Amino acid sequence: MSTSSVPPPLVGVFDSGVGGLSVLRALHRHLPGAALLYVADSGHAPYGERDPAYVVHRACYITEFLRGRGARVVVVACNTATVAAIHQLRERWPDTAFVGVEPGLKPAVALSRNGRVGVVATAATLQSAKFQALLSTYREQSQVHLQPCPGLAHAIEQGELESAQVRELVQRYCAPLRAAGVDTVVLGCTHYPFVAPLFAAELGAGVQLIDTAEPVARQTVTQVLKTHGDLPAASAPGLVQACTSGDPAVLQRIAGHWLDFPVAVTALPG
Repeated sequence: MSTSSVPPPLVGVFDSGVGGLSVLRALHRHLPGAALLYVADSGHAPYGERDPAYVVHRACYITEFLRGRGARVVVVACNTATVAAIHQLRERWPDTAFVGVEPGLKPAVALSRNGRVGVVATAATLQSAKFQALLSTYREQSQVHLQPCPGLAHAIEQGELESAQVRELVQRYCAPLRAAGVDTVVLGCTHYPFVAPLFAAELGAGVQLIDTAEPVARQTVTQVLKTHGDLPAASAPGLVQACTSGDPAVLQRIAGHWLDFPVAVTALPG
């Protein structure tokens, strides 16, 4: 384990907005001694409604910032940014370990009892070549029903999880999945786990929800070991910081409400 004379490794995490806090929460559980720096690009959210080239530009800017702060493990806690940019990030910075996220089709197909699986995500994620390649792997094993959810990530981004707008959108996007008879639904956007209770209520008690935060956290532990050779001591909690291109007060309020550990929030430079 790390000694007190050696600073803990810094793990960088970024998302188009507040959704990646679901991944940050899992990372803090798995790496309690690591320093974590989260970037919410809320001033440019949601990525799912942006041009891919724009997402790559923002991902490169944020990665440059995180590396400048010392991060050599970076978690791309956004499905859209993963499909649009992670290949370019790995090519540009080969000395940095990147962990991406993708909709959890593999566990969903394995857990489904009736072979009918739903995926809720942004249109950009569902239409991407990366996701379509993943989907082709499982089409023979299960009926996969894709449900794009325009506007939902943006509504969650406002931080009011019980708002009428959020409830109406979840209700609208669950209706086709209920009609299709799915028994397992993948939450294919890091924003969506924060409204998992709404999805569960709309889909019914017999439908399982799949979130990818836990496997992403486990993969990050592996990359920290490979990059730094050891894990930081859990006895000394690592500092958790966050930056945002939006309003720091909004991120501070949401983090305080959604997370069970303190986070210091500042504005993202530039």
